[in-house]
Amino acid sequence: MSDISVLPSDEYLDKDYFLSADINNSATSEKTEKKIKIIKVVFVILCLVLAGEFVYYKVIMPGFSSPKITVSGQNRFSAQDIGQMILSMSNDNWHTFDVEKANALISSNPEIESVVVEKKFPDKVFINIVEREPVALTFVTMKDDTVAMQIDKNGVIFEGKKGLNIDSNKIPIISGLPIEYLAQGMRIPSKYRPLIDQITKISELPQSYFAGISEICVQPKEFGNYELALIPSQSHIKVLTDRSLNEEALKYMMVVLDVVKQLGSDVCEIDLRYGSVSYRTKKQLKNDEIILNN
Repeated sequence: MSDISVLPSDEYLDKDYFLSADINNSATSEKTEKKIKIIKVVFVILCLVLAGEFVYYKVIMPGFSSPKITVSGQNRFSAQDIGQMILSMSNDNWHTFDVEKANALISSNPEIESVVVEKKFPDKVFINIVEREPVALTFVTMKDDTVAMQIDKNGVIFEGKKGLNIDSNKIPIISGLPIEYLAQGMRIPSKYRPLIDQITKISELPQSYFAGISEICVQPKEFGNYELALIPSQSHIKVLTDRSLNEEALKYMMVVLDVVKQLGSDVCEIDLRYGSVSYRTKKQLKNDEIILNN
């Protein structure tokens, strides 16, 4: 048996038949890399499109829709009540929502003491209000009708919500305030504001001193001054005092009333002015009225 050996001829070598497999593999590899690059580019484009949609729907679009309003701090008012105050801004989106305008609209309500309006990107508006709290009541005649008005610690007069229960143990009635012109949100005359300050301090004490007083009467004097007459809730004795309304003066008044009650007299008026105690009976008061009439 003879061995047969085949040697490549020059023709085969010249035509590179033995290198064609490597060339095909290289071409296939290049095509694969191109496909991978195209897939990567498409993936990046899709990611950018998704990111753009996310930004549009979560950031840009909310800014051009009605803002989400959150109200806090209210007690007598509801969120719907506050919404009614800024109803004229209902067509505004977050970008056009005017904080200063909303603040002015809400603050125009005399029952609102202060308000803070803030915008939070992208679509939120926060409104925090502080309502006026009454420290005293007074009655004002308006168009032949007597209306109960509330007074806050700053001397501002406001009507308040109808049907609101007022704690008479903490909020006294003031009569005799010379209010010639009344508009809600106005303040009482400046010379009577110290009285409101005194009432506010007394109402903050743990003892309910105003539970024993049904009325505080303001009695104007000549030259612009005034004095006070207190009407105890447990008796019809009028107690005259000066403008110094404080805890010490109320305690002293209660002691004097207890003494008078034990005497069982027909005292109708006690005078605590000028650093001394004096009183008048019903008979003396009647005689004084007769003398004045004559």
